[in-house]
Amino acid sequence: MSCMCSDTKGGKRNSAFDMTPMQEAIEIVLAKALPLQTTAVPLHEALGCVVAETVRSSEPLPPFRASVMDGYAVVASDGVGQYPVLNRIAAGDAPGSQVTSGCVAYVTTGCPVPDGADAVVKIEDTEGVCDADGNEVAIKVLHAVSSGTNVRPIGFDIQSGEIVVEAGEVVTPAIIGLLATVGTTHVLVHRKPIVGVLSTGSELVDASSSITGGKIRDSNRPMLLASMRAADAVVVDLGICSDDMDALRTRVTTVLPTVDILITSGGVSMGDHDLVKPLLQELGTVHFGRIHMKPGKPTTFATIPSAAGPAKLVFALPGNPVSCLVTSCLLVAPVLRKLRGATSCAPLTFKAKMAHALPLDQERPEYHRANVAWNAQAQQFVATSTGVQASSRLLSCRFANALLHLPTGLRLDEGAWVDCTFLSEADMAAQQPALPPVARPLAPAPRATAAPRLAVRACILTVSDRVSRGEADDRSGPIMAKLLSALPGLDVTLVEAATVPDEVDVIRSAVQRWCDDLRVNLVFTSGGTGFSPRDRTPEAIQPLLEREAPGLVFKIMQASLLVTPMAILSRPIAGLRGQTLILTLPGKPNAVAENIEAVATVLPHALHLLADLSHDHHQGKA
Repeated sequence: MSCMCSDTKGGKRNSAFDMTPMQEAIEIVLAKALPLQTTAVPLHEALGCVVAETVRSSEPLPPFRASVMDGYAVVASDGVGQYPVLNRIAAGDAPGSQVTSGCVAYVTTGCPVPDGADAVVKIEDTEGVCDADGNEVAIKVLHAVSSGTNVRPIGFDIQSGEIVVEAGEVVTPAIIGLLATVGTTHVLVHRKPIVGVLSTGSELVDASSSITGGKIRDSNRPMLLASMRAADAVVVDLGICSDDMDALRTRVTTVLPTVDILITSGGVSMGDHDLVKPLLQELGTVHFGRIHMKPGKPTTFATIPSAAGPAKLVFALPGNPVSCLVTSCLLVAPVLRKLRGATSCAPLTFKAKMAHALPLDQERPEYHRANVAWNAQAQQFVATSTGVQASSRLLSCRFANALLHLPTGLRLDEGAWVDCTFLSEADMAAQQPALPPVARPLAPAPRATAAPRLAVRACILTVSDRVSRGEADDRSGPIMAKLLSALPGLDVTLVEAATVPDEVDVIRSAVQRWCDDLRVNLVFTSGGTGFSPRDRTPEAIQPLLEREAPGLVFKIMQASLLVTPMAILSRPIAGLRGQTLILTLPGKPNAVAENIEAVATVLPHALHLLADLSHDHHQGKA
């Protein structure tokens, strides 16, 4: 082992720790982190927590046949004509008397449709008939409707036993509303991690102090405390500790029993007053003491045994502010997700195109601060450096929202593609510029009452290794089928529904047969659109497309980003093969529903256009 003495009169000094590649460092810290214990909390306290068990609905919703419109419940076969009004039903009322042929009942949006009625005529398609006192006693139905028009059947929104929230999902305001809808008052979640933040260094003073005589203000601790709060951790401000081994030992050993993670900054290099690494070696196990990266090389990770439970996790970060921020983003943030019970913990990476050339470091991979923005016209991310990247220069982070993963070398050219990681989920969520608000339907769009309904032949494909092997239920396929049947203005016949593994050739073969041999009008696929190595659905479908439909993809991304910033990492594609419209959807049932709802109002028009083109072609006009 190389000499570790601090006497400047000694020989050459080398670290006792080998350089650890960043990916290996991430794997080490995640392997040592275990999800925290679970606890049931009141629904209003669950925001930001991670759900520990899957929640299913114990009843169908709506629990009764519900009206989609203000109007009149009718027997559809009665058709156009004048009918007496039997009774009037408002939201919250019982269904009332049974409707029979030759009479109607007034209903409001969301109220029960009375027995006997099988459709609702919207109020705009009727004309009131009043008595001498001005009371409505009858109505004239001006437009006939078909059975089922403007009626949501029992369980249309949520079926009894259907999963509403899966274990591993973060509780958002929308999820709180969903859980309340199904009658959940308490939810089992993982406890939020408790993180202590300690700055070390005799040169440090608080931000409120004046700086004299070699002192500097402590920026790392406020920055880390804010970062941990943003990650939904419970934070403990441990203040500043001087470069004194006894004081440092006392501070660390006193606080460790009260926290899950201890983060220190400073004191991890090789100077006389860098005491953190020796203390961690004394108290526990140091798993790495240097990382092959720039900035942040001396970053250290250790575990310290605890008599009361799992070992405590200690991240000893460099004192330079930028190094501190970068390493907390790449190493601490994933561990927080793991402790909170999240299923996807490692930093998410994506590709961006360089707006300009950059010099590279020839010895170490660099995590370069940059601003990454979505170029809607080019449909790609574009990265711009924030300038001078000195590890002490916190100004380089002011406009940064991402880290560029730069390889070693001489130069990265303008236009080159580079891997990136957003600095935080907030930065990821903010990457929605130029996306206007999307109006998402709260209920199925009313069926057309005048125009003839277009007959559509459709197929659905669930792409999943586990489902194809029988190891998991297909929950996305039934949702696709249900929402297809509810598309406005269409009579959808489901020709085939299949499940295949995540194999490019198998996916492509199934979809190609449906397009070329069965000549269906519409194909939905679910699954395989993410970043996993087995997510290959876009690669399977892309060669089949003769024309792409980027507008549908844009609409889907708009709606998905309103639900979760993680949607930005989905890879949907849409397009045409012959007269068949193909649309790829995510694998999660909730996301499938969100995506279909996003395009529900435009799909019928698109399919009508394709039908018109097909008719013109057969008539010799195309």
